[in-house]
Amino acid sequence: MTIVQVFIRKRKLGLTDVNNANLFMKSNQIKQKPSIFMRISLSTFLYFLCLNFSFAQTTALKNTANFSSAKAKIVKQTPVYNINKSVFAKKAMVVSAHPLASKIGTEILKMGGNAIDAAIAIQFALAVVYPQAGNIGGGGFMVLRNANGGTNTLDYREIAPASASHDMYLDKNGNTIPGLSLNGHLAAGIPGSVDGMYESFLKYSKIKNWRKLVNPAFRLAKMGFRITKQEADNLNELQNDFKKYNTTLPVFVRPLPWKEGDLLVQTDLATTLKAIRNEGKKGFYEGEVAAKIVAEMQKGGGIITFDDLKNYRSK
Repeated sequence: MTIVQVFIRKRKLGLTDVNNANLFMKSNQIKQKPSIFMRISLSTFLYFLCLNFSFAQTTALKNTANFSSAKAKIVKQTPVYNINKSVFAKKAMVVSAHPLASKIGTEILKMGGNAIDAAIAIQFALAVVYPQAGNIGGGGFMVLRNANGGTNTLDYREIAPASASHDMYLDKNGNTIPGLSLNGHLAAGIPGSVDGMYESFLKYSKIKNWRKLVNPAFRLAKMGFRITKQEADNLNELQNDFKKYNTTLPVFVRPLPWKEGDLLVQTDLATTLKAIRNEGKKGFYEGEVAAKIVAEMQKGGGIITFDDLKNYRSK
């Protein structure tokens, strides 16, 4: 479970967001029988209670995958940020699963953004530093309550591809094929996170500048961040899964073990975030990024198509 909170004095806006692990990754949390109606992805909980700066956070990094390969740039250094699990503030605060994401959310508030602006920026930042909970390969839902008591919702959960069928995870005898609905390309649903963030931006943003909200995450992926011991241990533990469930090895795979202080640079993710920053949701669901997703699906036996991506709509 991942908790993100944004508090603004005298104003209250609640946001609940369920996010899912990236495409092509191992999931051990879905224990359902195959169904065309099932949400096919690993779920974790991301909760935003919005009320304007300061931050507290915890951190971890576990399993994620980019859509194409890139070599990691490794620099042995000591982490330059502190992980605080308690915080005091007079006006406002941001709380998330990683200090760098919390810092970005705080900066958005200082720019004059509202809680939704901060939450969007944090969502994309967590895709870089905490991808197993905040990511662009999953989906979620949002429940809003404004200062006047009005409420609204936005459902941007993953949906099954158009060609999904009730028996797609069964063998010829009608028995469930172990792990097929949980791991690998065929287990992936059509991602909704990017569409959900973009639609919430259009409806609720105060800054009204999409680039400002996505650019911090782009820079973080491009320039890298230094990982903690826990993050290094998690990456090392998942090496076999990274190799097993990707046709092209992701940036997280390396011959030598990851160590505390290594600088993780995610060039491919930066390229994807740049497209999203410059083109909005079309930068993900259409164009080069969509082409790479579909190509990977075809290589790995998945069934997500261009039309599946282009036709996705949150509601």
